[in-house]
Amino acid sequence: MRRPITLTLAGLWGERLTFAFWPAWTVGLLGIAPLVMGWQDRVPQAAAWGFAALVLLALAWALWRGLRRFRAPSRAEATARVDAHLPGRPISALADDQAIGAGDAASEAVWRTHLQRMAERTRAARAVAPNLRLARADPYGLRYIALLVFVVALLFGSLLRVGTVVETRIGDTGQIATGPAWEGWIEPPAYTGKPTLYLADLEGETIRAPEGALITLRLYGAPGEVSVSESVSGRTGEAAPATELQQSFEVTRSGTLAISGARGGTWDVTMVPDAAPEVALAGPVEVEASGEMAQPFRATDDHGVLAGEARITLDMEAIDRRHGLAADPDPREPLVVDLPMPISGDRADFEESLIDDFSQHPWANLPVTLTLTVEDAVGQSGTSAPEQMRLPGRRFFQPVAKAVIEQRRDLLWAKANAPRVARVLRAISYRPDEIFDNETSYLRLRVTLRSLEAEMEGGLSDAARDEIAQALWDLAVLLEEGSLADARDRLERAQERLSEAMRNGASDEEIQELMNEMREAMDDYMRMLAENAEPAEDGTDQPDTGQENRQVTQNELDALMDRIQELMEEGRMAEAQQLMDQLNRMMENMRVTRGEGGDGQQSPGERSMQDLAETLRDQQQLNDDAFRQLQDRFNQGQQQGQQGDQQPGQQGQPGQNGQPGQGTGQGDTSRQGRTGEGGRGGEATGEGSLADRQNALREGLNQLRDALPGLSGEAADRAGEALGRAEDAMEGAEEALRGDDMAEAIDRQSEAMDALRDGMRNLGESLAENRQDQPQQGQGSRQGRADGRPEPGRRDPLGRQTGNSGQYGSDETMLGDEDVYRRAEELLQELRDRSSDQQRPDLELDYLQRLLDRF
Repeated sequence: MRRPITLTLAGLWGERLTFAFWPAWTVGLLGIAPLVMGWQDRVPQAAAWGFAALVLLALAWALWRGLRRFRAPSRAEATARVDAHLPGRPISALADDQAIGAGDAASEAVWRTHLQRMAERTRAARAVAPNLRLARADPYGLRYIALLVFVVALLFGSLLRVGTVVETRIGDTGQIATGPAWEGWIEPPAYTGKPTLYLADLEGETIRAPEGALITLRLYGAPGEVSVSESVSGRTGEAAPATELQQSFEVTRSGTLAISGARGGTWDVTMVPDAAPEVALAGPVEVEASGEMAQPFRATDDHGVLAGEARITLDMEAIDRRHGLAADPDPREPLVVDLPMPISGDRADFEESLIDDFSQHPWANLPVTLTLTVEDAVGQSGTSAPEQMRLPGRRFFQPVAKAVIEQRRDLLWAKANAPRVARVLRAISYRPDEIFDNETSYLRLRVTLRSLEAEMEGGLSDAARDEIAQALWDLAVLLEEGSLADARDRLERAQERLSEAMRNGASDEEIQELMNEMREAMDDYMRMLAENAEPAEDGTDQPDTGQENRQVTQNELDALMDRIQELMEEGRMAEAQQLMDQLNRMMENMRVTRGEGGDGQQSPGERSMQDLAETLRDQQQLNDDAFRQLQDRFNQGQQQGQQGDQQPGQQGQPGQNGQPGQGTGQGDTSRQGRTGEGGRGGEATGEGSLADRQNALREGLNQLRDALPGLSGEAADRAGEALGRAEDAMEGAEEALRGDDMAEAIDRQSEAMDALRDGMRNLGESLAENRQDQPQQGQGSRQGRADGRPEPGRRDPLGRQTGNSGQYGSDETMLGDEDVYRRAEELLQELRDRSSDQQRPDLELDYLQRLLDRF
């Protein structure tokens, strides 16, 4: 029992000393921390002595309070504490005497057994830990504050400075006991990242100090015993006396520093000037087909670049001032964007790329001058040589889209071009049935044109000009990319765009983008043929032209497209166009067999694809009707003098031969919304309201989702999610229609159509994945070798090489290395942009910074 009781007694001493004297050591730590930091050498003597007196008084009070409350513990208290932590208090039991039954042998035997058990329990005795929790005595945590202040003082100060308290002079006649002395430091600017130099350790050496380094000297002793002379600061009249006890000055030139007196010394100081940063372009600008540019650059500085910017100005001398550019341009500030800086690492020498998309800027595809400027921490700047270039932007190849985007440029060039732009747009829309693929594009053009003419009457404002320019941009993108639901129309559009790019001399990036688009369109078309073509006697989906039909494999089509791309990249456009014509003829005469299902019965998956296609067409028709009704409401607010525009053939209005836009201005109610067959909902006729038709489509889609075949895999899950989004969007469109909010209804209908397209695409992929025993799409009846292995070099519908384990699957990734790296660069740039936005929450900024530090 001696060891646990002794340790418990020691714990009692620590516990009572802590509770009694914690204010004393708290005051002591708070009092010594300023001394460790050297405050006594920086504040007036009166303030230093006053603070010392205050600390001593507080310390005396704390000690007096502790002595009053302290009570020395005894060994008996320690024994009682150990006994209290044992079951049954065996130590106290061993000290008891038998009070009843003394002299009775049986009773005494029971008592001895009881004492033996108590003695055995004492063997489990352990020392009891003291209670050092001061939360109740110190609710504000003053002891922790004092400890934190002391630790910080140790980190940035020195215990040796406490000894200078005895050297503090009373008046100017005092002298330290150790005799004359001095201290000195050279602190380089923080942005250099260089350490502080202690002069006493560099005696007799030549010191290389950065420009702007701060030299601090402290002299101890009687005035005149130690003095300073220097020629590195360039000070003249404002210089302090050489015997000033504390001196500070910056290094502005090379020179000599000397301290005369006890333990003096002399140093040659060589100033290292701060060089101005430099920046230059590191290569030609790279432009994606979408219009995004990447301009590499390289920046250097001796201590690191702080920030930079790119300034883009219009090169008026290089502009062809014709047509819409003949007018004097509206004043516009130069385009200035920040240069990306490395988040981590050294900024003294680095390479980065300015990545941005200026496709919608008024100067897109116009001659400009690019100048890069970087700045260091001192404020010095470096500028690159001006680079003449065309501001990269998206290029349009579809003729109408190209005309629309040109008028948008002219409108942004000068508001004085507004009348000319209006006339050109009217000329474009003169015969809409010949140049517009659908009514939506034509109606959008008409609404934008009427908005422009209405704004011109009261003077075109900047806000109205920008709004109309945005509408024209959206229209051009719609015309260029199209909103075709039919795979064949999409393929034809991709071929037309590629042919137009051949004639206009597209770049390699644009060729790659257009080729990828045509490959995707061809894969979709061949999949639709394989899934939806009804079996016929000759097995074709085209009328018999009398020519010899042959089966075309996907591998042959891929090889032909690869050759077309190769010829275009080599500039042999004539030969590439010949192969394009050959590809078109091949697609016209292509024969695709259905493999299984040749009995004329469609599989559940094929019926689902057809029903989804019909639902998409019905939703597109409903969207066109809603947009037309919105336009009719807009037309009702026009002046009576514009009614003549409704006559056939005038101002771009269609005639009466079934052309788009025909009507009386009250909306087209002659069409009937199709809802499909096979449990896809009730009829939604033209007499019903738009909301009723939307409700019928939503109910039909709900029934169609329930009738989907049981498919497995990620593609099937994505298809179900996409159809769920489409149903939610349809419900929102129905609510907007019933609330007479046509604009919101059109937006929600567009979301529904996008979700339906995603659902159809994912459903087609799921059907292909789950149909392992059927022929590969687009390869006719030639399926592979007799042993069941795929033929070498064959590709799946996505254009990838097939794997080794089955007819479908692949050993390749969906994206090439170039796309992966580009996507990674986009994500990294997005992280940098968001982390530089200081208005974001601190939690989000901290998360973004951790991501950037890791990647």
